[in-house]
Amino acid sequence: MDQPTDTLPVTKIDAVSLQMLTLLQDDGRMTNAKLAETLSMSETPCWRRLKRLEESGIIEGYQARLNRRKIGLGVMAFVQLRCSEHDATATATFQRIIETSPNILSCHNTTGADDFLLIAVARDLDDYSTFVETTLRRLPGVTSIRSNLSLREMKSSSRLPIMRSDG
Repeated sequence: MDQPTDTLPVTKIDAVSLQMLTLLQDDGRMTNAKLAETLSMSETPCWRRLKRLEESGIIEGYQARLNRRKIGLGVMAFVQLRCSEHDATATATFQRIIETSPNILSCHNTTGADDFLLIAVARDLDDYSTFVETTLRRLPGVTSIRSNLSLREMKSSSRLPIMRSDG
């Protein structure tokens, strides 16, 4: 089976680049000088390597990680959606609404009984209720909305496991 074109086997990424990715996941604000020093490289080759990782799309960007509760987003919901319409027009409208909704952190097309799994945030239950009524219920073709609210977050990470695969 062919691999999707947007994936690169980890065996094609050398050990130094893997170490660089690990370091940047720990500290995305690490300076090139510190990164080069930690990797025992001079700054110019380190910078070139970093630029290659960015240009190839392996590094998609850098951002600050915020504490959602401290900025007033106390509710996190896992939302399962079931859809009856899958034509191109409904799908395009659905995708546009999902991509432009600031309350939706992620959306995945899934296997199983439901079609999509969303992670959404809101200030409180009233705000979440408004979000469901004004956004989710207006999505084309949605026949079922099931929400599971997070009672306690035990782990939250965007870090990916960086492992060398020699297989």
